[in-house]
Amino acid sequence: MHWFLVFVGGGLGAVARHGVNRAGLSLLGPGFPWWTVGVNVAGSFAIGLLAGLFGALETGHQARLFLITGFLGGFTTFSAFSLDALTLWERGAQLQAGLYVAGSVIASLIAAAAGLMASRLM
Repeated sequence: MHWFLVFVGGGLGAVARHGVNRAGLSLLGPGFPWWTVGVNVAGSFAIGLLAGLFGALETGHQARLFLITGFLGGFTTFSAFSLDALTLWERGAQLQAGLYVAGSVIASLIAAAAGLMASRLM
């Protein structure tokens, strides 16, 4: 059952992200991806809000799997990244949080560039 909740939530999140991207492209054109920033910021806000509410209300594990892991994971992985960084910070691991943020961004940019270069070699 847990896998199914993540599967359905992730699918719905991915469809929602696609809808936002399509709407953003049609409204604003292919310039700066404001829609992606909006998705990432909205997803980060939503994951923080839900994590806090689920913790305070002791909501069941199934709701977390569907909404946080599934929907928000499909909508934007940036939200999970943000929550992980904040969790480290709140645990008093500020150095680790900073290294996690910087390392994740730098490593992801390098990996994306490497993937792009690899695709051009094929």
